[in-house]
Amino acid sequence: MKIEIIKSILFGMFLFMSMGLNAQDVMGEIDYDDQNEYEIGGVNVYGPKHRDPNAIISISGLTVGKKITVPGPEIPKAIKSLLRLRLFSDVKVIQERVEDDIIFLGIELTELPILARYSYNGVKKVKHEDLNEIVDGILTKGGIVTEDLKELTKLKIKEKFISDGFLDTEVEIKEFADTIRANSVRLEFDIDKKDRVRIQDIVIHGNEAVSDRKLRKKMENTKKRLTLLKKSKFKEDEYEDDKKAMIAYYNTIGFRDAKIVKDSVYRDSEGKFFIDITVSEGNRYVFRDIVWKGNSLYSSEYLGSILGIEKGDVYNEELLNQRIQFAQDGRDVSSLYMDDGYLFFRVDPTEISIENDSIDLEMRIYEGPQATIDRVNIAGNDRTHEHVVRRMLRTKPGAKFSRSDIIRSQREIINLGYFNPENMDIGTPVDPQSGTVDIEYQLEERPSDQLELSAGYGGFQGLVGTLGVTFNNFSLRNITDRSTWNPLPQGDGQRLSVRAQSNSNFYQSYNFSFTEPWLGGKKPTSLTVGSVYSNFDYSSLGSGKFSITNVSIGLGTQLKRPDDYFVYSATANIENLVLDDYFQGGFTVSNGSYKNFNLRQTLVRSSVVEPIFPRSGSKISLTLQLTPYYFWRGKDNTIFQLTEAEKAREINEENLRRGEGAPLSEADELSFIEDLEDAGKFEFLEYHKWKFEAQHFFNVWDKLVVMAQAKIGVLGYYRKEVGVSPFERFEVGGDGLNNQQVQITGKDIISVRGYETTDFVVNGEDGEPEDATIFNKFTVELRYPFTLNPNSTIYAHLFAQGANSYGGFRDYNPFQLKRSAGAGLRVFLPMFGLLGFDYGFGFDKNLEPGSKWTDFGKFSIVLGFEPE
Repeated sequence: MKIEIIKSILFGMFLFMSMGLNAQDVMGEIDYDDQNEYEIGGVNVYGPKHRDPNAIISISGLTVGKKITVPGPEIPKAIKSLLRLRLFSDVKVIQERVEDDIIFLGIELTELPILARYSYNGVKKVKHEDLNEIVDGILTKGGIVTEDLKELTKLKIKEKFISDGFLDTEVEIKEFADTIRANSVRLEFDIDKKDRVRIQDIVIHGNEAVSDRKLRKKMENTKKRLTLLKKSKFKEDEYEDDKKAMIAYYNTIGFRDAKIVKDSVYRDSEGKFFIDITVSEGNRYVFRDIVWKGNSLYSSEYLGSILGIEKGDVYNEELLNQRIQFAQDGRDVSSLYMDDGYLFFRVDPTEISIENDSIDLEMRIYEGPQATIDRVNIAGNDRTHEHVVRRMLRTKPGAKFSRSDIIRSQREIINLGYFNPENMDIGTPVDPQSGTVDIEYQLEERPSDQLELSAGYGGFQGLVGTLGVTFNNFSLRNITDRSTWNPLPQGDGQRLSVRAQSNSNFYQSYNFSFTEPWLGGKKPTSLTVGSVYSNFDYSSLGSGKFSITNVSIGLGTQLKRPDDYFVYSATANIENLVLDDYFQGGFTVSNGSYKNFNLRQTLVRSSVVEPIFPRSGSKISLTLQLTPYYFWRGKDNTIFQLTEAEKAREINEENLRRGEGAPLSEADELSFIEDLEDAGKFEFLEYHKWKFEAQHFFNVWDKLVVMAQAKIGVLGYYRKEVGVSPFERFEVGGDGLNNQQVQITGKDIISVRGYETTDFVVNGEDGEPEDATIFNKFTVELRYPFTLNPNSTIYAHLFAQGANSYGGFRDYNPFQLKRSAGAGLRVFLPMFGLLGFDYGFGFDKNLEPGSKWTDFGKFSIVLGFEPE
């Protein structure tokens, strides 16, 4: 077609040229063998209204002053250059006139239409977003529209619906002239997806060792109709993967020669979809002799123990490969060498003999030289300073290469909480000539600061509000550099938390804490300082007042033995508790001022990765909190025992304070004296408190994770005559929201889903309810994430839980538990922390006969943290 256009253009040019050159009105005959040279005197462009004429002339090459031959190659070349732009459907070059050896040309262009907008017919709006991604990837608004592009768009739309099982989808594209913009078109996509084509049946032939059901189960994405919890749809690429998975399963049970000899996908006369697969299983093989060759560092016996495959075991190629280099627990031959720097190590399992059903293997090893680390590069840390990341690394320049060190470094970086674990990448470019390797950590920052802001008016309660902010990547040294504020200086890995909470009539709490994780910058020794003031005022309700003032300082360090997963921390707390006729907390005292000077020591071993949604690892912790006052106070009991004269004096002073109209009754006098003696006995609290927690995460399948947890707490005393401290006890039940780290309530609140705190009652000697001195709690959760996006991590879980509280070891029975089960949801938003809810059924509630099943259930919310 282009050749015919060129011939027409040349014919017209020669026609005008003959007239111009002869300076006569009579048109001369064109001689194609007679070439003439002209200088271009001018060029006009006709047709396009939205294109720059100068640019078109420049692209064509037909510029003023240029010499061309007619006929010659310049004009055809100009036409090709303009057509190559794919902006025009037709290009013509015409001769306008000739004056002596000067020629004037015209370029006539017909523009292709431009896409103004598009729409869909026949599909719901919920599908438009997916379709827009397809269309926008091919056609752009303001871009040209060609038949090729329309056909490609139609094909991609059909492929989209076919992949969803709508194999008979038809797509038609209608084009209309746009009434708003010149030379623009509007496209309508008429989509008729028809009925979804479901796989009626999958028929398997030739299988004797494995059942049809088992093989169909291995086809993860290709399912027949009525398969439980699975959609029945056909996608060719997934079908090919499922056939490979079927053969891979055969290989794991010894059938190394298994193959699919024939398969067919067809539809019957009614349009029903069927799949027929014929397999050849072959013989079932076992391992016989495994011989190691080329190993000098480790003995064949030791390598065989690492491989863990015995003579007579069923032949399993997948297991063999895992034990060589891909074991998730790190127990493989490659890890053995690579952790000692042998990066170039290679082992090739070679079948040297196959007799009947037995296979002999020769493990051919190339150990190679040890590799050292040359450079360690870090990229993507836009906000976090490089030294914060680098100090977490186990891979150092000049050290031997170690795969376990890379894995551990990855874990430490993830546990910082500043980077997206899903997009973290580690590269290891190798230089074989020098025997060195570079380690490249590619990171992606994610938000880590958290904001808590709420307000409301509770009528009688008054104004209720909370304002809290936590900067998890704070930088104290840049506090004077305003250019680093965003909104505060960040990047040094320090943690700053400030929070205020108020219920104007009844409660106020103020909290501050600061943590430097690397004190001095050379060792992972953390320093934490904090203070809390909480005040409860229920005097208007006749329940008195209670305030707590706390100041703490703590040091923590990473241990090297038994291994470097252990962390030890010690925190000194100075606390003052003041009660004034306070009857709300469940304490055994209601008046007095009490000093709680304690040292809390914690030993933790944690191998958990990804703290927001852990998939593997475990955490075990033991905490001992004790008051040293007993050791220098001695055993003088008289300090909290009043003489009869002292009792009379105190009663008389109290009656004078009350006035003549309200003297103490006899019962009030006994209670008053008891309070005074308790105030003396517990003025400086004496106790030792033990808490143990074990937590394990196990990835059972895909992203499905099992979490198992056990918690035990014990509060003890030094002297029987003093007894158990009225504070630091355990309140079990409820959702645990009052036990936030920013608020101190004088006791530990242990959440139990499905129960209220009133469902756990420990009776004291006088029969009155009081908080427990021992508790245990056991939990199992089955978790599955909907999204692990760092901007919104969402997962759901099923749980089973058992817990109970006890007054002392005489009552303790770890098997006497109050059981519950239910489901919940968690949403982690970097800006607001953890949010979620649980609905649990308490099976062992003490309810009245005839209670409804809903009375056994309880809805709990989670705000900002996972309750203890």
